[in-house]
Amino acid sequence: MLLQPRVSILRTILISAVVALAVYIHGQLDTTVTTRFAKLAYYSSEQTWSLNKWLGVPAWQNPNDVWIIQEIITETRPDYIIEAGTLMGGSALLWATVLGQVNPNGKVITIDIENMSNAARKYKLSQKIQYIIGSSTDSSVVSKIAAEVQSKKVLVILDSNHTTAHVLKELKSYSPLVKKGDYIVVQDSNIGGNPVYVEGNDPGPMGAIKQFLKANSSFQSDLSRERLLYTTNPRGYLKRIN
Repeated sequence: MLLQPRVSILRTILISAVVALAVYIHGQLDTTVTTRFAKLAYYSSEQTWSLNKWLGVPAWQNPNDVWIIQEIITETRPDYIIEAGTLMGGSALLWATVLGQVNPNGKVITIDIENMSNAARKYKLSQKIQYIIGSSTDSSVVSKIAAEVQSKKVLVILDSNHTTAHVLKELKSYSPLVKKGDYIVVQDSNIGGNPVYVEGNDPGPMGAIKQFLKANSSFQSDLSRERLLYTTNPRGYLKRIN
């Protein structure tokens, strides 16, 4: 009389085990696919991100992350976007294009140690962009920017020197300027083996993110911003929560 209940229990356990295994395998396959794609996209730079342009000006950005960042700009409507790492200026033009639609009085402040942005500066849109030549962690640069954006809504995008020490110093320098509900975007946290490009023992931006979050409970990684599956900024969308 007890045989049938036992069979039912065993059948239920077996089905649950099979389902759990299928879910696990599916998850592992998804992870494998996204990791392989991340490596392919990164290491095929001559055919992928290094050819990306905005208004004809090089903008070395992953389109998935550009989409997410424009959503953040639209949702938060910052008065200022602070970009560390101008390069040739395409990304500053991109952020200014979006910002101009949601906050016509908004401004982009972009910082680099070299002036390589002449092509970008020819656009009328550059009137909305302030170009600063200097290090993003130089105390005089930080002080100047802090004075200008005081009491304003700020979005910070870090895309300059990608060593852990430099990014951590940027996070410490610019995080006080960000209000609750707003963001710091740490770009290229995929390097350092996450899953691409390892140089020496430096964990890159990801190391800075981990150290910063461990010491600062006012921010957290907003993983919902990674919903497009492929991102070059894993754990890098830092939202101020208090």
